[in-house]
Amino acid sequence: MIDLACQEARVLLTEDKDFGQLIFSSAVSSPGVVFIRFPGNARRVMADTVVEFVSKNPDKIEGRFVVVQPGRIRISEH
Repeated sequence: MIDLACQEARVLLTEDKDFGQLIFSSAVSSPGVVFIRFPGNARRVMADTVVEFVSKNPDKIEGRFVVVQPGRIRISEH
């Protein structure tokens, strides 16, 4: 999946907890990864939160690992 995202210059959206380890341990740079971490009781606002962040902050995603949680967004270089 990482390879395809790189080939097509696409940001990856995932809820897979192991994806962070894959990104940080690989030498592959990616267009960016957004890890979505919303518990069941907050999922009704998940899509709006992710879309709002991505549309307002494309420059903060490229080449980074972003964790989007209710009320919190963390951005790390990878």
